[in-house]
Amino acid sequence: MYQGFLTDVDGVNLGHYQDKKAATGVSVAIFPEGATCGVDVRGSAPGTRETDLLKAENLVEKVHGVLLSGGSSYGLSAASGIIKYLEEKNIGMDVSVCKVPIIVGAVIFDLGIGNPFVRPDHEMGYKASLNISDNDKSLGNIGAGCGASVGKILGNDYAMKSGIGQSSLKVGDLLVSSITVLNAFGDIFDYEKSIQIAGCYDRKNYNFLSTEDLYKNMNSDYNAFNRATNTTISLVTTNALLTKANCNKVSQMAHDGYARAINPVHTMFDGDTIFTCSTGKVKADVSLVGMLAAKSIARSIANAIYCSDASYGLISYKEISK
Repeated sequence: MYQGFLTDVDGVNLGHYQDKKAATGVSVAIFPEGATCGVDVRGSAPGTRETDLLKAENLVEKVHGVLLSGGSSYGLSAASGIIKYLEEKNIGMDVSVCKVPIIVGAVIFDLGIGNPFVRPDHEMGYKASLNISDNDKSLGNIGAGCGASVGKILGNDYAMKSGIGQSSLKVGDLLVSSITVLNAFGDIFDYEKSIQIAGCYDRKNYNFLSTEDLYKNMNSDYNAFNRATNTTISLVTTNALLTKANCNKVSQMAHDGYARAINPVHTMFDGDTIFTCSTGKVKADVSLVGMLAAKSIARSIANAIYCSDASYGLISYKEISK
């Protein structure tokens, strides 16, 4: 397992809430003082909230929370619970008559794992906000990772359990950290060890089946049921002093971490999205921050596999590595 957590960066709080029976949940990062934020969406089936605000030319400079949720598009409603919490704490953008909390977010599709009629909502978002900590070390089957899975080209009988992973890196005074909710269509690799650690798995013969090879043979015959049932979403945080444009660039570079650890990635069946939030004042080269973000993302992906437990009929890395 790789070291570090999202909240290693000052000014970041992280909380989770999940319905284990329904196999879905919410993770939320809250920035009491606000954070400069950017985003890069590479998957072609995204479910997102307020990402247009993060364009460099648009008005709002800081966000107060980032929602990562299960439940597909239903899960975006959890943002209202986060807004309620922040309003109670008097946190938000001052518009003279009140303070308006700015929440951005993205969702994964986990409706095929548990109960598709129970999804993250206002209440879950609020409860996740109540659970925030500046020292969160949650990994695996928790929050938005509760119903996450990978390697789904042949359906759930061959898929593996995934979840949430975290990681951080430090260079001098510069900190770059990440959290990933791993719910990918493709196979998963620990790129630093050059090994496959999860994906489409044949339980009878105890071996991985290459998603790339299977997809080549299926071509246009790929089962439509499996389409758009994926998506990996992440948040990068850093104490670097960054503009919105810088944060967008870091998010762009951070997707290299996806490409190192997931194959195939950024498909028509994924909604892959990475947010970057800057909370600090450490002067740093944007490309260096982006390079570290990509490495942290790849490590958080590996940790999501290493730390998840078998559940909902899905096997885990822990089982097959015994």
